[in-house]
Amino acid sequence: MSFSARGFLFVASVAALPAVGCSSPEIPADVIFLGGQVWSGVPGEPMAQALAVKSGFVQSVGSDREIRALRGRDTEVVRLEGRMIVPGFIDSHTHFIPGGFQLSSVDLRDADSREELGRRIFEFSSGLEAGEWITGGDWDHEMWGGELPHRDWIDMATLTRPVFVSRLDGHMALANSVALEMAGITASTPVPPGGEIVLDPDTGEPTGILKDEAMTLVSGVIPEPSEEDLDGALDDAVEYALSMGVTQTHHMGTWTDFETFRRAHADGRLKMRVYSVVPISTWERLRDFVAENGTGDDHLWWGGLKGFVDGSLGSTTAWFYDPYADDPSTSGLLTTDTASLRRWALAGDAAGLQLIIHAIGDQANDWLLDLYEQAIEENGPRDRRFRIEHAQHLSAAAFPRFAELGVIPAMQPYHAIDDGRWAEKRIGSERVETTYAFRSLLDAGAPLSFGSDWTVAPMDVLCGIYGALTRRTLDERNPYGWVPQEKISLEEALTAYTQGSAYAGFAENRVGQLIPGKYADLVVLAQDLFQVDPVEIPTVQVEMTMVDGEIVYRNEG
Repeated sequence: MSFSARGFLFVASVAALPAVGCSSPEIPADVIFLGGQVWSGVPGEPMAQALAVKSGFVQSVGSDREIRALRGRDTEVVRLEGRMIVPGFIDSHTHFIPGGFQLSSVDLRDADSREELGRRIFEFSSGLEAGEWITGGDWDHEMWGGELPHRDWIDMATLTRPVFVSRLDGHMALANSVALEMAGITASTPVPPGGEIVLDPDTGEPTGILKDEAMTLVSGVIPEPSEEDLDGALDDAVEYALSMGVTQTHHMGTWTDFETFRRAHADGRLKMRVYSVVPISTWERLRDFVAENGTGDDHLWWGGLKGFVDGSLGSTTAWFYDPYADDPSTSGLLTTDTASLRRWALAGDAAGLQLIIHAIGDQANDWLLDLYEQAIEENGPRDRRFRIEHAQHLSAAAFPRFAELGVIPAMQPYHAIDDGRWAEKRIGSERVETTYAFRSLLDAGAPLSFGSDWTVAPMDVLCGIYGALTRRTLDERNPYGWVPQEKISLEEALTAYTQGSAYAGFAENRVGQLIPGKYADLVVLAQDLFQVDPVEIPTVQVEMTMVDGEIVYRNEG
């Protein structure tokens, strides 16, 4: 259904409207939005009613009367009728191209039993050729009580097709017997550093569960996608992101992904903004590429290095000082050799590249903060914008260091309402008090940035905002919020998804707020979020997405 058919959002040229006054503006707008609620993202600024767009930029924000004065003969007029405009959402952490592939892969996110997991894989496999890989997944063993899946659960349903489906956090995966055989994995296979091959306690044979670096044993034998496959996945991901109101993403990926973005940009297919980040182990290649090619433009840019300190809470591979409450045999693991990570990070920082490093456990975060402090001491002052991706479980000493060192906590609020269902059994009641500590980090002066971690979590900004405001876990057992003292306000959450994430990608001078001179990247929402019960925020619809002043998505539902 079109906007006009909906009866509340009407687009027309000024020729179809009554004239106001006798003179035309000196510089008429291309598009004006009237009769709404415009949140500019500027701290302390009141809501505006209207907004004008000219040549891809915000021309003016103000009252209906002020913006009507910018109508010209060819100006499009969008009547909002109380709907809300916000800056385009910026998702500061995605695995974007894998997300595009995931849109057409088996979906196990809400499979709530071993039988359901097996049924979905069987049904998906029935449409594939023999030998064709089944990937994707996003299963969560906490959905059926915490027992890790076993290859026996799916072997009979996948006799001729290799399966390698990931847990939703991406830090462990389940392989069937076909995939294990293709990868040559047996009980005697050496375990890669930073990984784990889970063995059956009764048989001593691999269960099919591989954690962190051990996952590369199977992923290395999966055929590489073609350029055509990659381009299709990117196009699908872009369309999906725009439907979520996401106008920019920071992609944590590979050089192959980077070249896929470059092809799309050169072909004019990249309808959103992308900061493409590559592995920290390749810092020399990125340094040389930047020296020869610069750092890109306002649509596609680069200069960031992604690294890992540890694994994840759900996979019991996040690195803590103390052992896990539900598995005292481990306190997590380091997914990257710390000597190598330190060497790469210091060299990459000296080369002027941005460090964007994953840390989940309290010891991992403290170790990384120490590394960032060392980089400042050794390489001297500059505008670095160090990032800690996730910054999930923090020691009490960590909070003031974020502000002192200028470190950006790049966090994902949906994880709080997801992991909050079971996190306490992993790490106990004391450690969860500083988990997903949005409020404490803001109060400490940290420049908070929000994202989704798609496909680990849904790319649904409004669900993320809901999570930050309410902290109501997905199992509905925390109606007043899980660790409620860490809730933040709507304006703070919106800022983290807009200006905060723009700052995290060195783009705050171009996007993230709706003020004259910045790009007209914006989202029209069906309701004013400030008038909606926070519990209902996930039901609010994205009606329109605009990038560079061009409408790139309309809700036709």
